[in-house]
Amino acid sequence: MLNRLTDTLNFQTQALTLRAERQRLLASNIANADTPGYQAREIDFAKALREATGEIGTPGAMAATQRGHIAPLAGARGESGKEYALQSQTSLDSNGVDMDRERASFADNAVKYEATLRFINGSVRTTLDSMKSHTQG
Repeated sequence: MLNRLTDTLNFQTQALTLRAERQRLLASNIANADTPGYQAREIDFAKALREATGEIGTPGAMAATQRGHIAPLAGARGESGKEYALQSQTSLDSNGVDMDRERASFADNAVKYEATLRFINGSVRTTLDSMKSHTQG
C-alpha cells in the first residue's frame, strides 16, 4: 500500500523537477534571443521523464557498483538530455531562438508545472485526510 503512494509521488516529483528544468531552459532561450550565434535548447520531456524514472536507460550512464556512489544526472538534468531546437527560419546573426515558439512553450510548460504541483498537493491532502479520525472535523 505504501509503495503505491510513494511510487505515485516519486513519479510526480520527477515530473515536477523536469518541468522546472525545462522552464529554466526556456527562460534561458528567451533571455538569449538577441545573442548572436546562440542556438536554442530544448528537452524531449517524455524521453527525459522515462530516463529519470528508470523506465529506459540513460545513454552513457555510469553503473553504480557500491551503495554510496552518486548517481549521474538522469534525463534532462544531465547535459546529454538537452537537444538543440529546430530552427523555423534562419537569421542573419545565426541566432536560433524563435520567440513565438519559446513564449508558447514557456506558457504551456508553466501551466503543466502548475497542474503537476496541484496534483501532488491534492494527493498529499487526500492522504492526510484519510489518516484523520472520523471524529475529527
